[in-house]
Amino acid sequence: MVVIALQLYFGLTVTLVCKLVQYGEERKVARVYNFSAGPAVLPEEVLKEAAEEMLDYKGSGMSVMEMSHRSKVYDTIIKEAEADLRTLLQIPDNYKVLFLQGGASLLFASVPMNLMKNRKAGYILTGQWAKKAFAEAKIYGEAVELASSADATFSYIPDCSDLPITEDMDYVYICENNTIYGTKYHKLPDTKGKILVSDVSSCFLSEPMDVTKYGLVYAGVQKNVGPAGTQVVIIREDLLTDEVLPGTPTMMKFKVHADNDSLYNTPPSYGIYICGKVFKWLLRNGGLEAMKEQNVKKAKVLYDFLDESGMFQGTVRKEDRSLMNVPFVTGNDELDAKFIKEATAAGFVNLKGHRTVGGMRASIYNAMPMEGVEKLVMFMKKFEQENQ
Repeated sequence: MVVIALQLYFGLTVTLVCKLVQYGEERKVARVYNFSAGPAVLPEEVLKEAAEEMLDYKGSGMSVMEMSHRSKVYDTIIKEAEADLRTLLQIPDNYKVLFLQGGASLLFASVPMNLMKNRKAGYILTGQWAKKAFAEAKIYGEAVELASSADATFSYIPDCSDLPITEDMDYVYICENNTIYGTKYHKLPDTKGKILVSDVSSCFLSEPMDVTKYGLVYAGVQKNVGPAGTQVVIIREDLLTDEVLPGTPTMMKFKVHADNDSLYNTPPSYGIYICGKVFKWLLRNGGLEAMKEQNVKKAKVLYDFLDESGMFQGTVRKEDRSLMNVPFVTGNDELDAKFIKEATAAGFVNLKGHRTVGGMRASIYNAMPMEGVEKLVMFMKKFEQENQ
């Protein structure tokens, strides 16, 4: 309860009693099971904390949305976020962590602008986002297709054990988890000593990863960590240089942001704040080993049903399946549409597959509880029984 005393102009004091409507107290909040590929489900614990701090962050008298990114209060927020991310991923000291504006699509250009010294790089095409990065790189130099799974609608990860990498290539680029098609590299490519660049947007912090195997790894955080509009870039220090392609905007130079501790300009301050809260949530819940264990269990529930179902089928080669994004179909467009409509009405939302492939897709990121996956499978079983 909040009591507000208002002194009226004629000298009387009127006391207004206002109820703060809190989650689960004054009214019930109808939370759906959100299987969106991104922006996606976030931990309820984090959302509640952010709501409680919305008007007054830790006694500052203001929201994080309102405070200066140069203030001591915000300096603590961004430094804690970086420190917690370093702990989660065990990031070595010779790697810089950058919190930047935008998403992966901006980095499709930033990567070649900063790293394509010889104007040549290799790309492995395993889906829509790798294709877009490949097309963007062609603007800046020679982008070479090293391997592709386009022949089977990107339903598998190609053999990357002996790629046709040449000495003059600056780096090898992959999209490690394919949000649309539901594939995942479970073994990284042999880059033959070349820098590995990886877009990990839709698998970021879903399991442990060895950062030292990459020269640069990045993520748009809206898949698994925070609100849209924030990028996390982890880059080896020796790759930070002023020797970038001619015409590279100052705002797209990684070294500029590294030299300014991600504060060259006003950063996406609220997005970083939410990411920091998610990092702490991950640490409280056992870190990335515990998260992987939980994600494996959740994915198994859904994949086991798909493998047994007479109506629903997964679309990805088993050994290349993603833990995060699970596409599936019935084989009948009308039945797919009926399922999506009825699932939405039952509280299972954003199951429609990407517009380029159709069907269905369940994105089961870190914050999706096991209960959500189990209830979805129960609904799918019921739908199958009723529509045979």
